[in-house]
Amino acid sequence: MRLNYENLPQLVTIEHLMPSKKVPDGVMTTRKFKQILSSIKEIGLIEPLSIIPTDDQNETFLLLDGNLRVLALKELGEDQAPCLIAKDFETYTYNHRINRLSTVQEHYMLRRAIDKGVSKERLARAFNVNLSAINTRVNLLHGVCPQAVELLQDQQFNPEVTRFLRKMKAARQVEAVELMIAADKITGPHAEALLKATPPEQRTDTAPSKPDIPQGDPLEKIVKLEKEMSQVQTKYKDAEANYGSDLLNLVVARGYLSKLISTPTVKDYLTQNHPDILDTFELVVNTVSMDDAVSAEERDPNTGSDDADADKDDPSDEPSDDE
Repeated sequence: MRLNYENLPQLVTIEHLMPSKKVPDGVMTTRKFKQILSSIKEIGLIEPLSIIPTDDQNETFLLLDGNLRVLALKELGEDQAPCLIAKDFETYTYNHRINRLSTVQEHYMLRRAIDKGVSKERLARAFNVNLSAINTRVNLLHGVCPQAVELLQDQQFNPEVTRFLRKMKAARQVEAVELMIAADKITGPHAEALLKATPPEQRTDTAPSKPDIPQGDPLEKIVKLEKEMSQVQTKYKDAEANYGSDLLNLVVARGYLSKLISTPTVKDYLTQNHPDILDTFELVVNTVSMDDAVSAEERDPNTGSDDADADKDDPSDEPSDDE
């Protein structure tokens, strides 16, 4: 196989390099140019320039790739640059055959540089970014499952994407990455939308709901409840057994009180000295049932005498001599 370039790069005077295309105005103020300038200033030119001789004497060369790097070298005051000299001229731009680093590959490159002793501060200066951006790219794949990383291996995306992925469980991460690749839109907003559509049980940032823990021993509660029910049943049976005799006693007492307060002397005495007792007696006399007495007492304890006066005209409420 014939090589299109010389085996080793050679130092060529920058003044002998001719640009292959016109550089747009204002390019030296762009973020991309500033990154190239910072990188060369900090760690030197990593990738040699691609050139081809314009004459047989090799006095001048045409730049096939590296126009911005040449401008950066001139800005830094460099006289020479390492170049790969092409053996034949192709009609396409060599830049079209370059495979750009994917985001995951860039992450691995930064990790290797740090492992070899390059500080994060130096990398930040080389890429012309702040330290937090370097930390974000160094920790890019933290919390992302291997299957999702494999799918993202050759993709270029914003590091913000993995911030949302690590909030999902492994299976959901793979599913989300597949959906973004299918839509050809691996972006932070897309990943955030998928995170919001993720059920709580498939997220790592949502604690699963805990079942209510009963307070105390359930068996002890059941025993206590059965004991209380047994006491209620006992009281109910006692009340049911004594209901007849208690009712008869109440009827007799009602008749006695009716005759008592119908006596003018007794009524005058109670009115002057014990009006509250008189009100109670009248309430008992004019009550048809115990439920009526309780209801009347709850409505207004002071209205018993008024109700009694209103009911005196009803002959049905008057006690018989038999009572």
